[in-house]
Amino acid sequence: MFGLFKKDPVKKLEKEYQVLMAKAMEIQRSGDLKHYARLIEESETIQMKIQELKNGK
Repeated sequence: MFGLFKKDPVKKLEKEYQVLMAKAMEIQRSGDLKHYARLIEESETIQMKIQELKNGK
């Protein structure tokens, strides 16, 4: 019964990943490639967490 209101961590991470990728695209277009690389690195770690959670289920 209490599991009904539990949020799915995968969905939260996927949303965070999408937002981060959108920011990265904007930064890349502005020409700041160092900041772009940092954002891509962060997004890759989020993607790995998503894969771990999906494989764990």
